[in-house]
Amino acid sequence: GSSTGQAPGEDSEVIIYPQAIFRDPFRRGNNILVICDTYTPAGEPIPTNKRHDAAKVFSHPDVVAEETWYGIEQEYTLLQKDIQWPLGWPVGGFPGPQGPYYCGVGADKAFGRDIVDAHYKACLYAGINISGINGEVMPGQWEYQVGPSVGIEAGDHIWASRYILERITEQAGVVLSLDPKPIEGDWNGAGCYTNYSTKSMREDGGFEVIKKAILNLSLRHKDHISAYGEGNERRLTGKHETASINTFSWGVANRGCSIRVGRDTEKNGKGYLEDRRPASN
Repeated sequence: GSSTGQAPGEDSEVIIYPQAIFRDPFRRGNNILVICDTYTPAGEPIPTNKRHDAAKVFSHPDVVAEETWYGIEQEYTLLQKDIQWPLGWPVGGFPGPQGPYYCGVGADKAFGRDIVDAHYKACLYAGINISGINGEVMPGQWEYQVGPSVGIEAGDHIWASRYILERITEQAGVVLSLDPKPIEGDWNGAGCYTNYSTKSMREDGGFEVIKKAILNLSLRHKDHISAYGEGNERRLTGKHETASINTFSWGVANRGCSIRVGRDTEKNGKGYLEDRRPASN
């Protein structure tokens, strides 16, 4: 624990409890990767163990009955190792402006696809509920999606997927960055967009439940922002498909809002919401 900054040197033991098991895509065979959470020898969760309290919430009977679904969109940036500059960018310079890179193909638009595909296949092998990949708006930036997942499984799967991604970038000699705004200026940042629904939202009349949930979110905006990632103020500027960090907003099909609701959800009167505020880290 002291080696990882989770305990003092004079009482350094941290106890780990296994919580989720995945097949190891690197060693294969009977090897596994295990997501654990962390406790003192007395059995108390250590301060950085956020999973413990989350598990309490997700195991509450009212929450279990609502079958909370999460679809998480994890954006990230690949950096050249020696200069900490996005993959595919000229050293000390900039590529052409944003526009042709999102879901782009071609050696002049997509940089690092072999890493992205290897990560996707490794996650499938591991048993992670990964459901898609795409090139992002800024060149050298990519995204993958995990879900739909129920409850705390979403968190376990996203953490395992991040670990696997960093292992693969390590092998490729590339640096993984989860910084929400790796390049200042007229370039998109990186988020961890969170699509969410409950059973009540997915049933007839669910749009009213969604609107009530959005109202509840609006009342806790500052609390949520404080938990939504370090450096997020550099990303949530009101530009580049983000809302301002200082104001809460929602809209249908609006990527410049805090909370986006899809056209299909509005049309069907039920569905899900997307929280666009969380940073990639």
